[in-house]
Amino acid sequence: MGQTSSKATPSSTQHVFSSETPVRFSQELVDALQASPETDSTRSKDLEMHIQSRVTAELARLSESASATLSSLQERISSSDSSSNQSVPGGGFDHAAKVEGDSRRNLGRESVQREIDSLKQKLGSRKVREEVTQDEGVEKARDEVVKCLRINDRKPLDCWSEVEAFRREVGRLEKGYLGRVLE
Repeated sequence: MGQTSSKATPSSTQHVFSSETPVRFSQELVDALQASPETDSTRSKDLEMHIQSRVTAELARLSESASATLSSLQERISSSDSSSNQSVPGGGFDHAAKVEGDSRRNLGRESVQREIDSLKQKLGSRKVREEVTQDEGVEKARDEVVKCLRINDRKPLDCWSEVEAFRREVGRLEKGYLGRVLE
């Protein structure tokens, strides 16, 4: 155990495949293949060079496209800068952008504050805990479960019907609550 290696060592690099039908090549093909200076390594190098040239060409095309897009965007920005500088006297583009940003920020603050206030009002109007304790069906079912568990101290599984009644009452209360919340 453990004395032999798990990988077989190749005894030769030549592989011989035998087929059921004889394969015959013309002598011209065999001579052409033997006379060819191309080997596996030269074919792989040629393929790699071809792929590399295509990648280089694609990168050049993408670079040209990006530079054209960049120059067109710079032209549009410079034209909008000159028009905004003319429309805001003495302020320039930076001043106009700052004023616009401040107004947007104030609008954002106001809308967020309104949203917070409305949520506080909604949450304040809901008194969930009081509704649970004031619901007679849930309170009655809870009392029945407690009474049954006290009576059947050593056999709590005998109270399954009371527990199911309690679950139904709580489910009814939950459905009503979700109906109000999702309105």
